Amino acid sequence: MSAGIVNKVASSVLKTIDLESYYTPGERITLDIKDQLFHGQILREKDFREFLKTNDWSAYQGKHIAIGCSVDAVVPTWAYMLLASVLAPVASTLIFGTLEELEIFLFRKKIEQVNWSSYQDAKVVIKGCSKVEVPVAIYVEVTQKLSAIASSVMYGEPCSTVPILKNKAPK
Repeated sequence: MSAGIVNKVASSVLKTIDLESYYTPGERITLDIKDQLFHGQILREKDFREFLKTNDWSAYQGKHIAIGCSVDAVVPTWAYMLLASVLAPVASTLIFGTLEELEIFLFRKKIEQVNWSSYQDAKVVIKGCSKVEVPVAIYVEVTQKLSAIASSVMYGEPCSTVPILKNKAPK
């Protein structure tokens, strides 16, 4: 009499978004300009240009790099521009900011390529557990993109979700 075990999750109409799949592999590093400051306070152009000329930039080959200064110091804009000019040919990604901002940038580049119209009127689950840390900012951006088009958005796993939003049926 029994029809067997039915996997309701597998046969569900839910569309799952696994944000982990938008992770960009590669080493992430910070290049802190503080080490080039005179007395830890100001940047001297002559010394900085010498550093740029003599440093082995091949060590940054193919890496995702966030450049910045972790101390409160006088660093002119041109210094970051000069640094970018030597790193751009070797770095895979280069931003001004923190490692967290770099991670958001990398995820954002991937989610900008998604065809969001494929989620039109769909019931969507944004997967919660992943092996890599997905920045909260990315969850917020994806929710914003889905809020105008999906019939509902949930967070978690298809078998156990937290409702985030439910859009009213079209008139």
